[in-house]
Amino acid sequence: MRQIVLDTETTGMDPKEGHRLIEIGCVELISRRFTGNNFHVYLNPEREVDVEATQVHGFTWDDLKDKPLFIQVADDFLRYIEGSELLIHNAPFDVGFLNAELQWLNEQLGQQRYGRIEDYCKVFDTLAFARRRHPGQRNSLDALCKRYEVDNSGRTLHGALLDSEILADVYLTMTGGQTNLLLGDEDDELNQSGRDLLSSIRRVDSNRPALKVLQASAAELDAHRAKLELIQGKAGRCFWLELEAAAANPQEGVDVAPTAG
Repeated sequence: MRQIVLDTETTGMDPKEGHRLIEIGCVELISRRFTGNNFHVYLNPEREVDVEATQVHGFTWDDLKDKPLFIQVADDFLRYIEGSELLIHNAPFDVGFLNAELQWLNEQLGQQRYGRIEDYCKVFDTLAFARRRHPGQRNSLDALCKRYEVDNSGRTLHGALLDSEILADVYLTMTGGQTNLLLGDEDDELNQSGRDLLSSIRRVDSNRPALKVLQASAAELDAHRAKLELIQGKAGRCFWLELEAAAANPQEGVDVAPTAG
């Protein structure tokens, strides 16, 4: 599964008032692993930056005048995100700006060449997800970093790429924390990456908080057991239940012979 964690910075709050993108930052995850294949670009917004926005991200128009226009990077950006699932904190804001930029391009070109972001990929709003998971609590990126003990000490100002990297850590922790590791002979290079990751987890790092261990609740264990029993009822046997029974009675062992069907 290919996911792209995305964040943007802008000249102001509302594209309907003519505000534009000044930065796009994307971090690629494949099967919940960082790949390093990121996308990052600063943009010339062709207009002044609101003072309030500069206070958030630190950029003025003078800083951005020599950067590429959105029209120069649009095709590369769309190819990069196509077919993925975008993970965005407060997705309507970023998607609204991206769609406004694409519509402005269509108007400049005099043709409907570009669709909407939703035509190229799926969109998952991590803010909406966090609100469902933590109702009645603060769910800003900084609040989630504190709740899940994700280091955001380098975030003195907002930056699209840095915020995407932080959001990726928050998302992975919030949705389970594990990354998929390949086993056996599937791919030696990727297996080595997995072993390196395990080694890094085992190392004591004074600059990184200890990994949280989340135990299944009684309700989750009951739901798991009910699912296994449902599988056994439909399939005639459930290997996991047989393993549990064998663990309780090791002298009996487990019959691994395939069933007919």
